[in-house]
Amino acid sequence: MKCALIGLGMVSQTYGDAIRNCNGLTLSLVYARSEDARAGFLRDWPDLGASAAASVEEIAQSDVDFVILTTPPNARAEIVETLAAAGKPILMEKPVERTLETAAGVVDLCEVAGVPLGIMLQHRARPVVAELRRVLDRLGPLRTAEVSVPWWRSQGYYDEPGRGSYQRDGGGVMISQAIHTMDLMLSLSGPVAAVTAMTATTGFHDMEAEDFVCAGLRFACGAVGQLFATTASFPGRGETITLHCTEGSAHLEAGVLRVHWQDGRAEEFGQAATSGAGADPMAFTSDWHRFVIEDFMEAVRGDRAPLVPGRAALEVHRLIAALERSGQSGTTVDLKDV
Repeated sequence: MKCALIGLGMVSQTYGDAIRNCNGLTLSLVYARSEDARAGFLRDWPDLGASAAASVEEIAQSDVDFVILTTPPNARAEIVETLAAAGKPILMEKPVERTLETAAGVVDLCEVAGVPLGIMLQHRARPVVAELRRVLDRLGPLRTAEVSVPWWRSQGYYDEPGRGSYQRDGGGVMISQAIHTMDLMLSLSGPVAAVTAMTATTGFHDMEAEDFVCAGLRFACGAVGQLFATTASFPGRGETITLHCTEGSAHLEAGVLRVHWQDGRAEEFGQAATSGAGADPMAFTSDWHRFVIEDFMEAVRGDRAPLVPGRAALEVHRLIAALERSGQSGTTVDLKDV
């Protein structure tokens, strides 16, 4: 299969490495508004054999089987419209868009056009997550959950124009960093029914949106939990999800899963992995991206839903919107009202 890559910023290096290791995939065309960015990417990845496209329209009219879209969230709507009109399946970097409303608009557009839309929420593709899903049924009903994303970003990270703003990114730590862990949590725990949050911008960063959130969660299944996410926790530690169930507890930290059973048994699966928790936001493996890309290839080929369809990704957007509303109002917010 042949793909195109639109958006050649920081994360494009991860995609380049992932595509290079994908079995049966060729990168045919790349595009960014900057000619320098196009030339730089081709110079960095000569072995991919790609060519620079002069426009999004050129990619839409090409023979590529699907398009990977990694532009900032505020630059996507028009590109998606052009690609959807041409019938090109789209695998898009998270988030879907800046707000729940605009994200839903992108999803609706693709569904009306009959175009597959997948979202790169690659934490679902960690090999150890499959192991966790296998033991969840045996762990019994969920009672409490702990979610922590204690990451670090220096001020230099936010000095890039628009980063950490609502206009370009749609928010701060929740939509740009913690979205991965929150999405994975939802895929394991089921939906959240209500949230009570405090959000803030700490003295570490000069930025518009939040770099700190702590919240109480009430799940639809009746369980309760807590969420902590920040980019103000120097030097940064790996994110964790801990699920306390009736028969035992599962603790997922980066690539390692530890299960402690109520009867005294303990099991460990996986191996340690980095996820960009510290000052270098790109310090993580491209393997998870590769898994998602390969899944999307098979989804397009087999006419099935991808690992994370656009519609499914709206649930983490809804949770983020509820947390933002709760943090701003100081009240509990029911997700059914969002």
